[in-house]
Amino acid sequence: MAEQRWNARDPRDAGGDPRRAEGGPPDAASDDIARAWDELVATARRTVADGLVVGTSGNVSVRVGDTVLVTPTGVPYDRLTPDDVTGVDLAGRQTLGTLRPTSELPMHLAIHTTTDARAVVHTHAVHATAVSTLVGELPLIHYMSGALGGPVRVAPYATYGTPELADNMLRALTGRTACLLQNHGTIAYGRSLSEAFDRTAQLEWMCRVWLTASSVPGLTPHLLTPDQLAEAGERLRGYGQPT
Repeated sequence: MAEQRWNARDPRDAGGDPRRAEGGPPDAASDDIARAWDELVATARRTVADGLVVGTSGNVSVRVGDTVLVTPTGVPYDRLTPDDVTGVDLAGRQTLGTLRPTSELPMHLAIHTTTDARAVVHTHAVHATAVSTLVGELPLIHYMSGALGGPVRVAPYATYGTPELADNMLRALTGRTACLLQNHGTIAYGRSLSEAFDRTAQLEWMCRVWLTASSVPGLTPHLLTPDQLAEAGERLRGYGQPT
């Protein structure tokens, strides 16, 4: 994973369509892009409203074909408009928009190119970030760990926006759909933005439960066994309405 692979460049330099660089999708064929961008912005704003990020921390991406739409770096989500659509190809070359993509592009592209993810949500959620500084794996405090593929691992710390962090994250995500990032936050992916967001919120909730239970003086939280978690995970696969 060479670092320059993930650096956003002007789409004219990358062979992109100059019209796209000057204001978003150029024709009706980009309706899917426009709809996905609207949903991405709504999801990003929801991370703020639900207290999962502060300011411009955290980021969101969604894949449409071979284009990955991402939140731009350093721009408050409530200021984003349809004309701010920002997208890259799977090699990290900017193909849509003039705003620079999120600094965490390496993590997003690592997931989009190695899993079946359609959407990724990264946050600096308070309780999850706190847990990431205490343990190497979230203790089995609740069976919903099974919905994320099993015990939630903590990816070792690396500087944000680097290929090293993306590599650490991928190892922690092996067989999982979410992980913690040490001294940093959370990342989760799914088949849709809503699924990725729900997994993020569930992880933050489990971290809050564990921290709350662990803070009671003189008592130690009862944890699930791996067998109990596996049984719950199997049942969760059939949870909800058929699709």
